[in-house]
Amino acid sequence: MIILALAGNRNTTGGFNNRGTNANLWSSSQSGATAWNRNLNTSNATVNRNPNSKANGFSLRCLKDSFFYLMASSLIEDLFQAYYDARRHKRNTNNALRFEMNFEAELFQLRDEILNRTYEISKSTCFISFYPVKREIFAGHFRDRIIHHLLFNYLNPLCERLFIYDSYSCREGRGTSLGVKRAEHFIRSCSNNYQQKCFILKLDIAGYFMTIDKHILFGKIRNIIGRFRSETSFDENRVLWLLEKVVFHDPTQHCIMKGKREDWVGLPKSKSLFFSEKDRGLPIGNLTSQLFGNIYLNDLDHFVGHTLKCRYYGRYVDDMLFVHTSKEFLKAVIPLVELYLENQLTLTLHPKKIYLQQVERGVTFLGRVLKPYRVYLQNRAKGNMWKKLFLLKIVFDGKERSKREVCRLVACLNSYMGMLDHGATYKLGLALRGRSEVWFSRYVGIVDNGMGRWKVVPKEWISFAP
Repeated sequence: MIILALAGNRNTTGGFNNRGTNANLWSSSQSGATAWNRNLNTSNATVNRNPNSKANGFSLRCLKDSFFYLMASSLIEDLFQAYYDARRHKRNTNNALRFEMNFEAELFQLRDEILNRTYEISKSTCFISFYPVKREIFAGHFRDRIIHHLLFNYLNPLCERLFIYDSYSCREGRGTSLGVKRAEHFIRSCSNNYQQKCFILKLDIAGYFMTIDKHILFGKIRNIIGRFRSETSFDENRVLWLLEKVVFHDPTQHCIMKGKREDWVGLPKSKSLFFSEKDRGLPIGNLTSQLFGNIYLNDLDHFVGHTLKCRYYGRYVDDMLFVHTSKEFLKAVIPLVELYLENQLTLTLHPKKIYLQQVERGVTFLGRVLKPYRVYLQNRAKGNMWKKLFLLKIVFDGKERSKREVCRLVACLNSYMGMLDHGATYKLGLALRGRSEVWFSRYVGIVDNGMGRWKVVPKEWISFAP
């Protein structure tokens, strides 16, 4: 049923006529100074069609397939938001700049491709990242990253309602810092603040991202969307079509190789998509891959909590941490988790990364070494930090650098100082401050930020610092 207000019309002299008795609606058919309109009135049961001067003020015509246009309008708004999310911290890249030159037209074209289901994923760029560890990265084209953010914005609010609190990867308000704090809390609570004996179990999945079964993953995503069907505002069929495109896309096909062939030397086959089985593996580098990784192991998290009754448990991607007073209990957990992974997720535990020790021996978790009453920075993290600073010293030593490069140096030094605020790193912090003042004194200075901590600022800002 359509309900129309009988609004009348405004005539060519500016007066208003027929209010309450007539509704005049412009059509899209026009000829010169006149156009056809539809007329409804209280004295006639039919819909009349008349030509009238365009100088008249009539209501807008009804749109055919108005639901389609409404959904298209909603989609373009979502694409604009996804675009703004995707360009954050990526605005100066070549693909982002090329897209931004005509971004409105590009987004409308992307919308039309989605509505007509002609959207195709572009070639990915493959390269090796050496920091902090050697990894194979597939970077999607910028327009594909917009689609990743679009899907993330649709799915993540639903998934957050299902994830456990102690899943730390790729979640707002979580991350490695919270993971370390929660691990320390688990140990203190379980050991009654180190007054009684307790044990730590750490597990890792072999080649996690490269062995994810895409069919199982897509089934889990479809179940999540179906579970919240009555609460979602997006077009379910369209989103599932896009998700299927992204999940089952093989980025190794026709990818652009960046770097030298020698870069792949020494990379295990279990860490490369080029050696993954058909319909297995997700590319490291896509935002959706991080979310999909959490979705894939979410049922395992609930299995550990509800079935195994393990109270002190946390996970960052595929790194799992268990804390319990009984060593025998943790020993029994290992085959149960292994069996669940094999039967439900077709994954296997890494046999060389099973760690079970007393808390007094300490544990390495998320770049920190947790020991009774103190937390240290992992040696590998310290080594990477000094290696980065030595390289920066070589770059900046005796050479004139642009403001952009100085700002990057400031951001790098401040990030390391912020990292050292978490843990027993007082002496390491002093060493970092001392070397920074000597090596980069031409460009930066170190000032008190007013909260008992130090921060690095460009040299010309020091006179304005508090």
